[in-house]
Amino acid sequence: MNIEFKHDLNPHQAYRIKKLKRQLQHAENYEEWKAVALKLDEESGTQEWKYDNSSSYFDSEIIAHRLNILRRYRHQKRTADLIYILSEGLSHDIANIAHPLLFTETYVGTKKLIEDYVEEVSQSLAFVASVACEDLSLKEKIEFFKNCEMVYGHPAIMFSGGATLGLFHTGVCKALMEQDLMPKVISGSSAGAIMTAMLGISEPSQIPDILSGEHFYSEAFHFRSLKELLKGNGGFADVKYLKKFLVENLGDLSFEEAYQKSGLDINISVAPYNVSHEDARIMNKYTAPDLLVWSAVLASCAVPILFPPVRLTGKRYDTVHTPYLASTRWVDGSVRSDFPQEKMSRLYNINYTIASQVNPHIVPFMQTDTKRFRKDLLSWPERIVRKHGKTIAMDVMDFTRDRMGRIPSVRRLLEHGYGIIDQRYYGDVNIIGNYSLKHYQYMLQNPRPELFQLLQREGERATWPKISSIETHARIGKTIQHCLELLEFSLKNKSTSAQTVEI
Repeated sequence: MNIEFKHDLNPHQAYRIKKLKRQLQHAENYEEWKAVALKLDEESGTQEWKYDNSSSYFDSEIIAHRLNILRRYRHQKRTADLIYILSEGLSHDIANIAHPLLFTETYVGTKKLIEDYVEEVSQSLAFVASVACEDLSLKEKIEFFKNCEMVYGHPAIMFSGGATLGLFHTGVCKALMEQDLMPKVISGSSAGAIMTAMLGISEPSQIPDILSGEHFYSEAFHFRSLKELLKGNGGFADVKYLKKFLVENLGDLSFEEAYQKSGLDINISVAPYNVSHEDARIMNKYTAPDLLVWSAVLASCAVPILFPPVRLTGKRYDTVHTPYLASTRWVDGSVRSDFPQEKMSRLYNINYTIASQVNPHIVPFMQTDTKRFRKDLLSWPERIVRKHGKTIAMDVMDFTRDRMGRIPSVRRLLEHGYGIIDQRYYGDVNIIGNYSLKHYQYMLQNPRPELFQLLQREGERATWPKISSIETHARIGKTIQHCLELLEFSLKNKSTSAQTVEI
């Protein structure tokens, strides 16, 4: 909270705020949470911050100017001028309006100027698509909105690994889908790959059934006996049980077939086991259209030590299963690329990402947006420790690799460690699990109804405070998408009517 809006609270105000915070913690759904959050913003005085345009995080003058000119052109129906102004500012982060610290001052919303600007851009786009805009033909409108879609880009959501703690992702999905904010580009590694694949092989009408949890109840973790471990040839857990669970739930679909069924662009992250110089790969309808989804998920779940590395299986044109990249064995993608943001950006024109992070070795070190973007003097010691700690750890592994890298097991261990430390674990919007010691007891438990409900609710509660930010990021992109769909539907009906008349 900015110091200029931090008021001295009298005892009665402090009591009301404390009571509202308790209500916020016990909210049963997002609507209830939002209603209490708005009261909290009002009671604490942070609503005043929304109406003050001064900020070091975004350029309010640019936004105010664009807002006024868009309003004027829309009201005057100056279509050519309106399109010109819209086209020059097609970015979800124009004038830095998506800066994370613009969404940390209040529980709900951001600067009123930013909210008004996003609303005006959406209304201006809707005007261009409407019948009230008579200066453009239907085909010209469709061409304009296709260009807008390409320039503006698409959001993506990324699910981290985390073994059974990955059930948290179901709560994130549930909260986003209830608000119609779930992106159509999805990535996952390890436990996140299971969530990604479950969505990716399902028709939209089947998603509520998936999120009910029944498909997750299984004996995916079955630990081997000491006698079996001494024989070698595997990890602590038996991969056959996990494979059986995945085949039963994901079926016999390739990535291309999954896309045809769900309409979702799913991406599964896997890493080569023996090839140290090769980066992790993302498997999807473009990079591996014939690869079986369950096979990619099995590889992505092959956490070193817990499960043995696995080989991939593809489906040939005649539906026969064949080895895929047969000479390579694969392991958990999160050891090299938990969140494959750069690769997805190139493939799907991503404009912002939502990260759902539950990896138990990462969450304790994650920072809030307020801490990450602090630049005051008191934040320097922690920044220095984090930056140099990472550098020292990587230097130590480089030093060890140079001297002991000839031993295959040591080299692989160092490569995995290097990959874990050298990754970027943040998205543009971050939904992070709130851990206590008991969560580490859940990690390798087979999912059961009580545990599923507990972790799903944690995922929902962690998502609710982020929905306001995601809505602001998504509003213009969704308007472009909806306008394009309506225009193409109108063109299709027009063509059908013309054909009927000719007949």
